[in-house]
Amino acid sequence: MADTPVDKMSFEDAMKELETVVGKLERGDVALDDSIALYERGAALKARCEKKLGEAEEKVAKITLGADGQAAGTAPLDD
Repeated sequence: MADTPVDKMSFEDAMKELETVVGKLERGDVALDDSIALYERGAALKARCEKKLGEAEEKVAKITLGADGQAAGTAPLDD
């Protein structure tokens, strides 16, 4: 996964790799240069996860409910 461009990763893949990165950094057994690279990758993964969550929240916010309480479609988020 570390070779996959962050902007092409799914939320799940980015989150899984982020957990791996955090684990390596927390152990502290990584060389300084590697730690910096891991931190940068982790920051990019975090941003990707936040973006994907934001997109999901927008989709959920667009769902409209019918009179029966069931999903009836979507509406523009700006409404």
